Amino acid sequence: MQNNQQEQLMRNTYDVIQRTGDSLQRSNQIAYETEQIGTEVLSELGEQRESLLRSSRRLENTDDNLSQSRKIIRKLQREVLYNKIILILVIIMEIAILIGLVVIKFIRK
Repeated sequence: MQNNQQEQLMRNTYDVIQRTGDSLQRSNQIAYETEQIGTEVLSELGEQRESLLRSSRRLENTDDNLSQSRKIIRKLQREVLYNKIILILVIIMEIAILIGLVVIKFIRK
């Protein structure tokens, strides 16, 4: 009977060892899959970082271009204003000359 108990104990021990080995194998497989997923995520994050850096550089360039555009628009607005002022002065001078000519013509008669 003691021999039977030892055999039963050995079978139980073997079963426990077998289950433990299976569990370790599953754990190793899960760890490997987790590592693969982590590597993929890390790769994607690297690509997204590069994309964000490119976008950031484009935004900086766009900001610089907008600043230059604003300066050019302000310069054009000033030039338009100066042109309007000169045009108004020319019109005023022409009116003054016309008035002068009309006055001279009436005075000579």
